[in-house]
Amino acid sequence: MTAASTSTVSNAAGLSERGLLRFITAGSVDDGKSTLIGRLLFDSKGIFADQLDAISRAKHKRTVGDTIDLSLLTDGLEAEREQGITIDVAYRYFATPKRKFIIADTPGHEQYTRNMVTGASTADAVIILIDVSKVKLHEDGSVDLLVQTKRHSTIAQLLQIEHVIVAVNKMDLIDYDQSVYERIVAEYLKFAAQLGLRDIHAVPLSALAGDNVVAASDKMPWYQGPTLIDLLESLSVYDASQDEAFRFPVQLVARHNGHEANDFRGYMGRIEAGKVSKGDQLLVQPGNQQATVKDILTLDGSLDTAVVGQSVTILLNEYLDISRGDMLVDAQRPATLQKTVKADLCWLSEDALDVRRKYWLKHTTRQVAARVTAIDTILDINTQQRRPADSLKLNDIASVSINVQQPLAADDYNDLRSTGSFILIDEVTHQTVAAGMIRLGEAA
Repeated sequence: MTAASTSTVSNAAGLSERGLLRFITAGSVDDGKSTLIGRLLFDSKGIFADQLDAISRAKHKRTVGDTIDLSLLTDGLEAEREQGITIDVAYRYFATPKRKFIIADTPGHEQYTRNMVTGASTADAVIILIDVSKVKLHEDGSVDLLVQTKRHSTIAQLLQIEHVIVAVNKMDLIDYDQSVYERIVAEYLKFAAQLGLRDIHAVPLSALAGDNVVAASDKMPWYQGPTLIDLLESLSVYDASQDEAFRFPVQLVARHNGHEANDFRGYMGRIEAGKVSKGDQLLVQPGNQQATVKDILTLDGSLDTAVVGQSVTILLNEYLDISRGDMLVDAQRPATLQKTVKADLCWLSEDALDVRRKYWLKHTTRQVAARVTAIDTILDINTQQRRPADSLKLNDIASVSINVQQPLAADDYNDLRSTGSFILIDEVTHQTVAAGMIRLGEAA
């Protein structure tokens, strides 16, 4: 079987393709995520000599003789090396002649799923590793995928990660058996169809031996598809569209130093969507005041137009009550104001959700008091069926209703990640307890 795909890349006419790809590795414990990234870095010449020397002398090396333990390139914490597991998200950077990459090595252990969500939140692609030695193959032809494989795939779908690569790892342990590979991929594609994942590619490999990671393997002549690095280099990723509705969360209100005659008042922040020009008519949300752009300032001077991704200071003709947490938006295409938010929620805390308690909801630069008023349904990872629930525990995924003390100017997560996402913060411990994706189609 060659690379499997359930659909083509969406039409992106008019957008420029980005040379940088952000991707994460995901899967269960000991599937070989850290080793795979180490192999990618090693075979693509992305490791310095002193790094190689350091890991070759590491006391927690798990390989025999002079063989390099490539997992140590990303597992930097002492606890990670002692236990042989990934705990924190490790970011690595490397480049090939065709593309630059940012890799996030995320934990496989269920306890650290919240760290996987962190790494996935900015990813363009995800590599779902499947360890062939752990997958149960039944005589009736059925295949049991691991729960973490299903959980991470579900999170990838919720976060709208565009590209999914299914890396069937440790093929050397089954003598590169084609039939086993094909059964696993077929089962995964069935599960992905339930989720609604679209752009899926599959590749058989051995991260430890280097088969089909950077160089094609002569041990799997039945596989004629691209290697992992070829796949990563070929994925289409586009810069954010400037045609989207303008969104500018205010981070800071800048004033002059008090010794100047002019009353300078600028609103500082990062453009999260669209573009803005001098003279544009804007709306200040949630107050719904009308405003006109007087000037757009940067460290390099004044601009006539600024676009998504730029950090700027916007000056307005009007004197308005605007503070951190307000949002400047396109007057013709404003965000949706909500005091009751419908969302998909990933619960990340070891303490269960208490619907009687208040939490802080952090949305863009705005932080408001909030309470989860209802758990509408909870998702069963294995069956993808939803059922009623009265509480959420660590790693649960549910559709919820949240009341906020002050209205939010929000977009649907599927339309715009930055203004369609939020986190919940425990007001006592100040720990992040949940990550949410707003669903306007179900808004009250």
